[in-house]
Amino acid sequence: MDFLKCPVPGYENVTVEFGTLASTYPPPFIYIQDIQALRTTLNAVDAILRDISNSNASMLHRSKVYYAKADCISCFTPRLFYEAVINSLVGWEPDWEEGCSNWAADGVVGAKWNENMDMFLHGLRAAHQYLCRQSGIGISESQGQLRKTPKGKGKAKEVPEAGFDGVRFIIVVERVERLKESQPEMIVPLTRLAELARIDLSVVFVSQVGWEDVKPPLGASPDPYYIDIHAPSKEHIVQSLVSNFSSLSSSASSSPSSSLTPYHPALEPLYSHFITILCDVCFPFTHDPAELQYIAAARWPGFCKPVLDEHKKTAKNSNLHSNGDADVDMDVDDGEERDSLFDEGEPSTTSMPITTDVRMRLTRLFNPSLTQAVESLVPRLSNAADWAKANDPQPNLLSLPPGKASLGQTHGSMATPSDATRSLPRMSKFILLASYLASTNPAKSDIRIFGRGVDEKKRRRRRAVPKTSGKTKSGGPSKIPQRLLGPTAFPLDRMLAILGALLEENDVDSRMLNRQFIIPGEETDMEISRVGVFASIVELTSMRLLHRASPPDRLDGPPQFKAAISYDTALALARQLKIALNDLLWDPM
Repeated sequence: MDFLKCPVPGYENVTVEFGTLASTYPPPFIYIQDIQALRTTLNAVDAILRDISNSNASMLHRSKVYYAKADCISCFTPRLFYEAVINSLVGWEPDWEEGCSNWAADGVVGAKWNENMDMFLHGLRAAHQYLCRQSGIGISESQGQLRKTPKGKGKAKEVPEAGFDGVRFIIVVERVERLKESQPEMIVPLTRLAELARIDLSVVFVSQVGWEDVKPPLGASPDPYYIDIHAPSKEHIVQSLVSNFSSLSSSASSSPSSSLTPYHPALEPLYSHFITILCDVCFPFTHDPAELQYIAAARWPGFCKPVLDEHKKTAKNSNLHSNGDADVDMDVDDGEERDSLFDEGEPSTTSMPITTDVRMRLTRLFNPSLTQAVESLVPRLSNAADWAKANDPQPNLLSLPPGKASLGQTHGSMATPSDATRSLPRMSKFILLASYLASTNPAKSDIRIFGRGVDEKKRRRRRAVPKTSGKTKSGGPSKIPQRLLGPTAFPLDRMLAILGALLEENDVDSRMLNRQFIIPGEETDMEISRVGVFASIVELTSMRLLHRASPPDRLDGPPQFKAAISYDTALALARQLKIALNDLLWDPM
């Protein structure tokens, strides 16, 4: 298997195992599971099949391999799935000018391969025959065996494609767990597709969940050939991210030498140092190279900005010195500063050796912001461009003394959610605050915090008693605060009750006087039962500010939700609504 190259560091064993199966005698059904880095595995599978498809025939590789990919997220109907597979196998791209028509075999008019599974099987056979003719291979219809097409009497036609004996299809079904949700009736036919189509074909399922959670009941599907992908190590992730710098800097290398960009080839050693620091900080939180690359894309421009500023300043002073416009004292100072930043002489566009002291200063300045980037970018509370703009360092950061140079207080996880919630209606802000209180406070505390008696007593919350050790008086471990454990699910009626208490205490004065409501709280009960409140809950769920914890088709009991905002966002909302948040928390900050 010399023609196969490992596409991603750490996937050497997968490349050998899957590449050998796909190019020799693949089983009809393969199941690949990757819990940590699914996108990286999908790219690796695509690269392996592309190398096999573009390779020449050998003693172990006698079939021309054509492969197709179908993502179950985009192919959410059977028609879309059938079209994606057949068009990808034959290399057909629908054109808008031609009516976006699908591929049709030669001599077949009006054939629709996307109507049902039976027509899809006919389409696979038609595509197989078409590709066999393209490769100079004939099919015996009586025996269904592959043979070389005779050129004349007693002679055989020379097969192009370096001597292939047949055509093999490999269909990769990505994120197959979505197939169980949207099209569960297709799982059994796809696992037995080689039996139904009666051609050389293999189906590969790629998913984050195990086959036990996807397979249909009653043993309708055969057992697959399992390939489990282990989480990549930190060293392999560093190699993978550093190897991407060459492709990122390809556009920068073609630009003029006077303009330096964050992905200039001269900054590759500093980028390797940055990736090492990034993986040291972020690897305990995520093992997905794609997520780490996304964090690197947000933080790297700011990390190298002080170096680029110093380079531009040094180059400007050098030009002034060469023209005789610079003062002697300035030349001496600039030379001393240049020696403190770079190892030898003036940096150039092809070589920029940065001293160890500068790297340590950059590491000390930017290390805290990497954790904030994980908190904002991994759950997609912000995007990389907006986060990088909000956390951009000040100019000429390295020119400041080490004691005064700092990035400031960058609340990357707070700024973006407050921007997203600032334009929300007033009722939606109350709903978010009520959902945060329902997710943070225990249910038994609601009556103590929000309950009112006849004498209008003030609310009572638990006193925050500082503890000097991690044990209680009885010697057992102390209880972890709920804000550190994350939000808990709450029923909808509990959140509406808290919402009513918040509105009764903080929103009554802003309403117009309505004389038809005599009983205290009667108008508030009517407000929280309006259709607009439930519509706002649905809208907040679609904005990912609320998470629905119960399935949509559940009929027994109220729906369950979770708050998806942080403490900083809840505190910002409370300040906008003029509510003392700490007085409503069971475990105040």
